[in-house]
Amino acid sequence: MFTKRSLLLYLALAVFVLIVLIPFYWLMKAAVSTPDQLVKIPPIYFPEVGLNNFYELAKQIPLGNYIFNSLIFSTSTAIATVFFSFLAAYAFARIKFRGSALVLWALVVTMALPEIATIIPLYKMLGAVGLLDKLSGLIFVMTSALAPFTVWVFVPFIQQVPESMEEAAVIDGAKLWTILWKIFLPICKPAIVTMLIINFVNAWNNLLYPLAFSVTASSKCLSVAITEVFQAQVPWGKPWHLISALGVIMVIPVIILILSSQKAVVKGLTKGAVK
Repeated sequence: MFTKRSLLLYLALAVFVLIVLIPFYWLMKAAVSTPDQLVKIPPIYFPEVGLNNFYELAKQIPLGNYIFNSLIFSTSTAIATVFFSFLAAYAFARIKFRGSALVLWALVVTMALPEIATIIPLYKMLGAVGLLDKLSGLIFVMTSALAPFTVWVFVPFIQQVPESMEEAAVIDGAKLWTILWKIFLPICKPAIVTMLIINFVNAWNNLLYPLAFSVTASSKCLSVAITEVFQAQVPWGKPWHLISALGVIMVIPVIILILSSQKAVVKGLTKGAVK
């Protein structure tokens, strides 16, 4: 039986869902509408579905190349960030040295540093080592940007493992890599899966680094395409039909990934908070 409190809760939830879904509905509508339908008054709320905007978008930019670059960039960044952050988190959680807590907090504080503040030194550094306009350079920079938060998430998971388990493994002759693989990896699996997804989404959506460090189509990512699509000339101002089509291509993979792994994400973000 519904109570007054539960009805109010469901009503508030329905309003929230409506607010969230309206922009997504408008994006989808604009992506499948003709340019004339977008500027028509009164607006057409349920246009005939068409894919002409996507075909035109593919003619404007090297869409396939951008999607491929984004997949390589996002996947490699997520894997590299998780791998190196897991090793760093193990060092912070298990290796006791003077000032370790201070170093960890200093690493965490770097998350508050705006990305734009590091563009010039990163540009000079990538140029010095020959990694400008290369996917490997973008992966390196993005990994360094995502590592602090990933380390911070991993440390509580590793700390909850009793040290006696490691000591018993060492007595049995296990090496460090065996301990990490057989003991810590299964326990930290929820956090690892969560951070793989979060880091993939962050890299997929990142605009600043690909825009600043990529020049040619060989290293540009899908997010940079928004700056190129805006340059298309149309009679009514901005090419909103192409921008919306690009937005759908950017959003759909992320939505599918999040919906298919939301339980793992919730478990990974909450389990490590309880020791």
